[in-house]
Amino acid sequence: MANRLPPLSLYIHTPWCVRKCPYCDFNSHEPDNRELPEAAYLAALLSDLDGDLALASGRTLQTIFIGGGTPSLLSPTFYRQLFDGIRERLSFSPTIEITLEANPGTTEQQRFIGYREAGINRLSLGVQSFRPTQLSALGRIHTGNEAVTAIGEARAAGFDNLNIDLMHGLPQQTPEQAMEDIDQALALDPEHLSWYQLTLEPNTAFFSHPPPLPEEEALWDIQEAGHQRLEQAGLKRYEISAYARPGLQSHHNLNYWRFGDYLGIGAGAHGKLSYIDFQGKWQIERRWKTRQPDAYLRRANDPRGFVAGQQLIEPNELPLEFAMNALRLTEGVPLADWTAHTGQPQARLLARLQSAQEKGLLVEMPEKLRASPQGLLFLNELLALISEE
Repeated sequence: MANRLPPLSLYIHTPWCVRKCPYCDFNSHEPDNRELPEAAYLAALLSDLDGDLALASGRTLQTIFIGGGTPSLLSPTFYRQLFDGIRERLSFSPTIEITLEANPGTTEQQRFIGYREAGINRLSLGVQSFRPTQLSALGRIHTGNEAVTAIGEARAAGFDNLNIDLMHGLPQQTPEQAMEDIDQALALDPEHLSWYQLTLEPNTAFFSHPPPLPEEEALWDIQEAGHQRLEQAGLKRYEISAYARPGLQSHHNLNYWRFGDYLGIGAGAHGKLSYIDFQGKWQIERRWKTRQPDAYLRRANDPRGFVAGQQLIEPNELPLEFAMNALRLTEGVPLADWTAHTGQPQARLLARLQSAQEKGLLVEMPEKLRASPQGLLFLNELLALISEE
C-alpha cells in the first residue's frame, strides 16, 4: 500500500521563544523559566510520534522540518537524541533534508556545529530585516549585524544549504529600504530566500494595534522591484514567496504544495495523512495536537494521547484543498495530478479553466495547471474559479 501513497514528511513544532513578536500568529510562548524542559519534551515528542506511526504506513521519511517558536533554543544534544528516537521508529531517505529554523539572536558557532553533527543539513534563519528601525518595530531580539554574524558562523560550521527569511511591507518601510534588505541578503549568498509581505493576522498585537504600513502603491513597487532583483541574482521564484538556486528548493515545502503527506508532532503541530480505511476506502485526514506546552507535556501520561482534533477531508472539499496548495507553485502541476488527488475527471476541471484563462489568471499550457504571474497575485480569485461547483 505504501507505493500508492504520497511521499511522507515530518513536521516537529517547538513552542517556545524568547519573546513573542507582535506580528506572530504561530503557536509560540515565552517560557516561564529560563531552562526549557528538554528531557520531558523529548519523551513527549517520541510518544506523540508513536501514536501516529500507523498512519506512516511503512513509508520512508523524505524530509523533516523543525519549526516554531524558536527551535534553536533547544540544544544540539536534544536533536541528536530526538533523531535517534525517530530512526528507531521510521526509516530515513538516504537524501533526507532536515531543516531547523533558527533565530540569529539565539545561536553561536559552537551551537551550529552541534546541530550539523546531530544531522541537521539545512538552516532557515529568521532575519526578517537588517535595518534597526524595522527590527525594533517587529519586536525582533537580534540586530542586523548579529544576523550577518550568525550566517557567517553557520557557514563556518559546514552549512551549505541556507535559507534567509526576509519580510517586506514593514512599518514605514520605503521601496528603497526594502531593496537594501534584499541586497544585504544577496551579499550573503544564500541558497534559498523566503521573501514575503507582512500581514496583520487575527490574535496578534499588530492586528489589535496596527502599525503604519506602506501604501498600496508602494507595496506593488516593492514586490515588482524585489522579484526582478532576486531573479537577476540567480534566485528563481518557484513558489509565491520562495526563491532558490537551481536544485535547492525546500523539498519539505514542495511536499506540502504537491499535496504530499506529513506527520505533525509537538505542541500545536498539524499533520495531513492519506490512508485506506478498513472498508477499503481512500481517506485523507488532517489532525492537530494539543497547543499549550504545559498541557501537551501532561498528555504524555494521558491515555487519550496528544491529538486535539481530527477531520476527514470530504470529497467535495478536495478540489479546493489541492488547488490552494498546488497553484502556489510557479511551475504548476500536471493535470493528471488533479484526478489523482481529487478523484474528479479532467473534463470537469477543463470546463472551469476557460474563464480563468480569459481573465489572465492561468497560463495556457497543455496538460498542465499553472497560475500566471497575475494569477499568483490574485490567487483567491483563481481558486474560486477552479474549485466552484
